[in-house]
Amino acid sequence: MRDLKQTGFSDRISTQQEAKKALLARFKPKAAAPDPEFDKLAAKRAAEKEALRQQHELAKAELRRQKADQEAIRAEAARVAEEESEAERRGARKERKALTKAEQKVARDARYAARKARTR
Repeated sequence: MRDLKQTGFSDRISTQQEAKKALLARFKPKAAAPDPEFDKLAAKRAAEKEALRQQHELAKAELRRQKADQEAIRAEAARVAEEESEAERRGARKERKALTKAEQKVARDARYAARKARTR
């Protein structure tokens, strides 16, 4: 009764090896089945990312526009101040020229009077 199945040593060893392989195969990680929703979720995330990026770009564009407006206002104020300063300098120069002309006339009249006084 010892050898009912009539298996030899090599048959028992091969059966043991197959059983061991089957046992190890249970612990091996199986190839993951791809999630059918994965592509949809990836597309949704990409769309959300794009929307967020566009919002950031709009916010940056608004900031740039505000800075440009402020720069234009500042440049206009500087231009107006420069024009006022230039007008003030012109006015002062005209006054100096007028005074100079008057002084020149007085000096010329004094020379003329001195010349007349010498000849008499």
